[in-house]
Amino acid sequence: MTLTAADKVTIALADRSYDLLIGPGLLGRAESYDGLPTAADAVIVTNTTVGPLYAKTLRQALGARYRRIHQVDLPDGESHKDWPTLNRIFDALLGAACDRKTLLFALGGGVIGDMTGFAAACYMRGVPFVQVPTTLLAQVDSSVGGKTAINHPLGKNMIGAFHQPVRVVADLDVLTTLPQREIAAGLAEIIKYGPIADATFLDWIEQHLDALVAREPAAIAHAVKRSCEIKARVVAADERESGLRAILNFGHTFGHAIEAGLGYGEWLHGEAVGCGMVMAAELSQRLGLIDTACAARIRAIVQRAGLPVRGPALGADRYLELMRHDKKAEAGEIKFVLIEPGGRAVVRAAPDALVSEVLRACTG
Repeated sequence: MTLTAADKVTIALADRSYDLLIGPGLLGRAESYDGLPTAADAVIVTNTTVGPLYAKTLRQALGARYRRIHQVDLPDGESHKDWPTLNRIFDALLGAACDRKTLLFALGGGVIGDMTGFAAACYMRGVPFVQVPTTLLAQVDSSVGGKTAINHPLGKNMIGAFHQPVRVVADLDVLTTLPQREIAAGLAEIIKYGPIADATFLDWIEQHLDALVAREPAAIAHAVKRSCEIKARVVAADERESGLRAILNFGHTFGHAIEAGLGYGEWLHGEAVGCGMVMAAELSQRLGLIDTACAARIRAIVQRAGLPVRGPALGADRYLELMRHDKKAEAGEIKFVLIEPGGRAVVRAAPDALVSEVLRACTG
């Protein structure tokens, strides 16, 4: 398989740079895994939903490269993104006497990618891993950039590590088996990139949203590639989220509070982020950063994508309590990713009273 510029996005991180391959039919092609680190063992980490669909195909594609291929099947869902489930990966690695060259393959959505990456960061103080994302959300966001984590009852993704994959293989064909709810969840992360980084892309999303909802291949391919190009640029500039990379969390401060407040798995991550973007746009408008038309536009796009635009009625005090556990919070002060005209984002605090007004307007 000859890769062209249209098939590949490079994450430029000096000696830890890696390629993100995007296109149909990639998962089962042996060539998709050319040039990976040499190892005796490979471990496919997947879940009980994705494994029966795609694990055999991946095993066949990897078959000639490794002496042994192991498989770990985890329970499916955000509610299992925790220590006990993570430990099942370590049990498998230690039980098979895997060494420090063992290569892990994360075959699944964001939960599998995050946990496999975290396991790879920790096992023998770091082994290589490959992301093989099978959801739209994972292909455009969580598989790219090296953030790995598990959840805690007090906060989402608060326990983790930065650990970059050695490759990302984003097979667009696997999206055909996703429930429509998962497509909508992925669209939230695609929509996100417009307001924070590329106003032209937001125009394109607005014009092609029906095609994206319908999974038209050309529209999906463009959206995935452009999303990954934007994220690659941001990650290359700020790998460890000391500054610029925080803008990728547009909608996430509110969204993570929704997930933690309801219980992980009640809402999909993308659903919470979509609703969170509506709240963040409303806060941006009330702070005078954007006009009411811009905030209404974000709300309309999120709603057209099939995502919720009103948050659950947790109460403003509970939201504020949960948001103080956000990773961007400093000394108990909540920081929000807010938007300005022209595809720009800023990170700043806002008065609790104003945030409470937004919560009362956007929940219940």
